[in-house]
Amino acid sequence: PSFGFLFDIDGVLVRGKTPIPAARTAFRKLVNSQGQFLVPVVFVTNAGNCLRQKKADQLSHLLGVPISQDQVMMSHSPLRMFKRYHEKCVLVSGQGPLLDIAQDLGFCQPITIDTLREKRPLLDAVDHDRRPNVLHSQEPLFSLSTVVLFGEPVRWETSLQLIIDVLLTSGYPGNPYQQENYPHIPVLACNMDLMWVAEAQSPRFGHGTFMVCLENIYKKITGKELKYEALMGKPSRLTYQYAEHLIRAQALQRSWEQPIQTLYAVGDNLMTDVYGANLWENELASAAAAHCRSVLVCTGVYNPHTEVPLDTGDSITETVFHGHRDFRFDPGLVEPDHIVPDVDAAVDLVFQLENFAP
Repeated sequence: PSFGFLFDIDGVLVRGKTPIPAARTAFRKLVNSQGQFLVPVVFVTNAGNCLRQKKADQLSHLLGVPISQDQVMMSHSPLRMFKRYHEKCVLVSGQGPLLDIAQDLGFCQPITIDTLREKRPLLDAVDHDRRPNVLHSQEPLFSLSTVVLFGEPVRWETSLQLIIDVLLTSGYPGNPYQQENYPHIPVLACNMDLMWVAEAQSPRFGHGTFMVCLENIYKKITGKELKYEALMGKPSRLTYQYAEHLIRAQALQRSWEQPIQTLYAVGDNLMTDVYGANLWENELASAAAAHCRSVLVCTGVYNPHTEVPLDTGDSITETVFHGHRDFRFDPGLVEPDHIVPDVDAAVDLVFQLENFAP
């Protein structure tokens, strides 16, 4: 094969925990009788609430084919490359086994929002029922050097409050705010999805919605913009660079000598899957070995009955551009190369385009 697949998961292969029927049919075409993949495949998800191995196990069960953790790319996977932060004391926000995820990525001293809340009980005051009845003596101050946002947390008010505390005290939550400390300590954020699709009929809030809240609270308090040291997960360039690296590693492992020339990004979201693939194609493909083509399916966020207006003057509002604040809006970037009903049709289309007969 001279091509590979980058599959989104939510809205393409599953809705919540329910497999989309076309997914199993599609994956039967992608493996041989021994269950080995006929082409390189990487699952690129913006989810960040579990380890790669767990996601690989879930996908193996759902799709009926063996999938290894090396084929799975979570939104936080590129953090492995951020070695300069790995030795530092970092605050991690999200849900799931946060400490396991952080340590698997290389972080040596992660501290969760819950741990910070236990050490600084006076900081979390919104929920009257969770306020401490007895004031304990506070533990000695510790310094947090970085904030890592893995994904949407459960108690948003607690996470928003404590992250703001860390940013406005230069990593010493519990101290008085010092607004002259700007720019603030580094913030690394994974997964900018404003919304995602589960079993409900309408899309649900994603981590991007939490980030909108955090950015606006920070700006309302300080008058300044919250800055990110790095943004990862689709549609960021980092994510596609890392995904291409994983595709090439698979081809090498299988001793496929023909160079991989085209990546097909199959997704359900114009603002992440299509935008990211087109951004890669426009800005990076000349430097990279592989071109990237976007294939949009109609089983998730994308609704074929609503279109992005062509007049960019009307397109700047948040109701139209669901992408992150730090990404430019360009109607061309949300124009898919192909639109198909589902993932099975996507696989058929790619095989046809590539004259590939399994």
